[in-house]
Amino acid sequence: MKNTDPREPLSPREKRLLLITCFGHFMSHFNMLVFPAVVIPLSNRLHLDMAQVLGLSFWMYLLFGLMALPWGIIGDRVGAKSLMMLFFAGAGLSGLAAGYLLDSPPAFSATLAALGLFSAIYHPIGLGLIAKEMERVSIGMGYNGMFGNLGLAIAPLLAGLVTWIWGPRAAYLMVGIMNLAGIAMLARFPLSRSAPRQEDPDGTDNGLLGPFVILLAAMMLGGFVYRGGTVVLPAYFELKNQGIYTALAGVFGAGLSGNLVATTITSMIFLVGMLGQYTGGRAAERFDARRVYLIFHCVTIPAALLMSVVMDLPLVLSATVYFFFLLGMQPAENTLVAALTPRRFHHSAFGMKFVLTFGVGSLAVKAVGSIEKGWGIESVYPALGLVSVVLVATIFLLIRKTGDLKT
Repeated sequence: MKNTDPREPLSPREKRLLLITCFGHFMSHFNMLVFPAVVIPLSNRLHLDMAQVLGLSFWMYLLFGLMALPWGIIGDRVGAKSLMMLFFAGAGLSGLAAGYLLDSPPAFSATLAALGLFSAIYHPIGLGLIAKEMERVSIGMGYNGMFGNLGLAIAPLLAGLVTWIWGPRAAYLMVGIMNLAGIAMLARFPLSRSAPRQEDPDGTDNGLLGPFVILLAAMMLGGFVYRGGTVVLPAYFELKNQGIYTALAGVFGAGLSGNLVATTITSMIFLVGMLGQYTGGRAAERFDARRVYLIFHCVTIPAALLMSVVMDLPLVLSATVYFFFLLGMQPAENTLVAALTPRRFHHSAFGMKFVLTFGVGSLAVKAVGSIEKGWGIESVYPALGLVSVVLVATIFLLIRKTGDLKT
C-alpha cells in the first residue's frame, strides 16, 4: 500500500466524497442503534420480556451483515452512485414502515429486517469508495469512522428523547425521514469517479490471501464483540446505574425517565468513541496499523471485566475506556483490509468483512439474550472479554504471517 505524506491536504473532490460517505456511515449505524435504545419501552408496550424483544431485531442484524458481500460484489460491477441512492431510499421507506407497524411484532420484525437489508449497502460501498479514491486511506477511514461513531452516539440520545416524549413509534418515523434526507444530499453533491490509478509498483496491490483470511477471522470475532457490547449497553446502564438515575431525578424531578438517562449516558460514551476513531486513524497513519489494531483490542479486555463488577460512575468510566478502544481500532482494521486486498476488489473485500463482522456478529444478539436469561446481565461483558482474548491471539498470528508489510 502506498505511503502518503500525513501533511498532504485533502482535495475538494475527496472532501465531497467524505461528505457523502460520512453521512452514509452516520445513518448506517444510526439505523442499527435506535433499536437498543427502545428495548425496554418496547418490552413494556408489547408485553414481552427482554429476550423476546431482542429477538425481534435478529433478522435486521443478520441481514445487515450477510448482505454486505452481495452488495459489495454488485458495487464492483455497477459502481457506487446508484447503490448509495438505493441505500438512502430503501432504509428511509423501511424506517417509516417500522414506525407504522410497530404494534405487530411479526410485521415490525419484518420491517426491521428490511432496514438491515438496505443499511447493509453502506459499508462495502462507502468504505470501498474511500479505499479506492483517497490517497490518505487511514485518515479517510478515521474521519469516516468518527461519523459512524456519531451515529452510534446520536441514535440512543435522539431515540431515547423521542421515545420519552412521543413513544417508540415516533423514533422509527424519525429514522425514515433522516434516511430520505440522504437522497437530497446525493443530488446536491453527486459522486464522480476519479481517473484510474496504476497498480502499486511494489506488487502489494495483488493482495495477500492467507493474511487476509486471518484478518477475516479477527474481524469476525471483533464483530461479535461489537454487536454484543452495543446491543445491550442502554439496557445495562438502565439496570446498573440506579444511583445516577436517583441523583438526577432528585434534581430534575420524578418524571425523569430511567431509559432517557441510560440512553444519554450511552450517547456520551459513543461521542468519546469519536475521539477513539480519530486517534485510531492518526495512529494507523503514523505507525504500523497491525500493532495499533493489537494494542487497542488488548485494552478492551480488562475494561470489559471491570464493567461486570462496578456500578454507576465507575461503570460509566470503565465503559468509556472500553468503547474508546473497541471503536477506535476500526480505522486500523479498515486500513489493513485495503492493504491486503487488490484495489479493484475493494467493495467486495469490505463486503466480505462485514458479512463476518455484522453477519456473525448478529449471533451475539442471540448469545446476549441467552446469557442474560441464564446467568444475568452482569455476565455479558466478561463473556465478551473472553472472546477478545481469542481475538488478540488471532492478531498476533496476523502480525507473524505478514512480516514486513507496509501499511
